[in-house]
Amino acid sequence: MATNHQEDIRQGLKANPRLKHWIDYLIMNQRDARPRWYIRLLAPLYQHRGCHSKIYRSVRMDTPPYRKFSLGHHSVVESFCCVNNAVGDVIIGNHTRIGIHNTIIGPVTIGNHVNLAQGITVTALNHNFEDTSKRIDEQGISTKPVVIGNDVWIGANAVVLPGVTIGRHVVVAAGAVVTDNVPDNVVVGGVPAKIIKQL
Repeated sequence: MATNHQEDIRQGLKANPRLKHWIDYLIMNQRDARPRWYIRLLAPLYQHRGCHSKIYRSVRMDTPPYRKFSLGHHSVVESFCCVNNAVGDVIIGNHTRIGIHNTIIGPVTIGNHVNLAQGITVTALNHNFEDTSKRIDEQGISTKPVVIGNDVWIGANAVVLPGVTIGRHVVVAAGAVVTDNVPDNVVVGGVPAKIIKQL
């Protein structure tokens, strides 16, 4: 029922671009590309945080209320991370650790018992750049959802790019750049990431 109501609101805003622009202005600081301070104060009211979950105070939560942010039970987002759901939902499962200095830009779904080490970027967002007659910042963005399955360990400084699905029980080596889907039960590494061995 609530989902249908939210969809009705979204459709109404799409049909009225001026109203959508005005609401977006009230919610997002356009220069800083993050929610305004009063929206950030209200974040605990519209974010879902599971039992015994923790988000460290230094985390930059760019999570406006018109997209979903959910952190599962016993999960943690460690210091100096940036979580951004402005262009797509960010869903993090149970018993999952988002390590120090990670950046997550939705739409991203991360499963249960996932460990992200330090300095990782997981992004579903890309800037459009095909039209050479326009500046890149005039061409907008595109998104392709990222899905990280259960029981995954991603090593430090890895990058997971838009549209990637990582299967269950996978290890991504430190420094890897994951550009394609990864099947279950493998170790991948390199730039671009390739299967190193089966598990």
